[in-house]
Amino acid sequence: MSDHIIPHFQNDAGHNAISIGVKEFMCVGANPPFDHPHVFLDMGDEEEVVCPYCSTLYRHDASLGAEQTVPAGCTYSDPVVAAAE
Repeated sequence: MSDHIIPHFQNDAGHNAISIGVKEFMCVGANPPFDHPHVFLDMGDEEEVVCPYCSTLYRHDASLGAEQTVPAGCTYSDPVVAAAE
């Protein structure tokens, strides 16, 4: 089992690009029920990656925390998991 949680990001507002503080993450598209398959993305040595489902461009910004985004509000939190905590 992984020793860290993979952040999930969403793009309900339809932003062309979202800056994030991690290079490995999950994209869910828009919030359910308008989401796409939750896809794992890894930037590797690159500084940006495009989601193959929703075409959101994610850019790495080392000054951001693991769950911070620019523009703000693009972090996804599963309501079922949040209710269990």
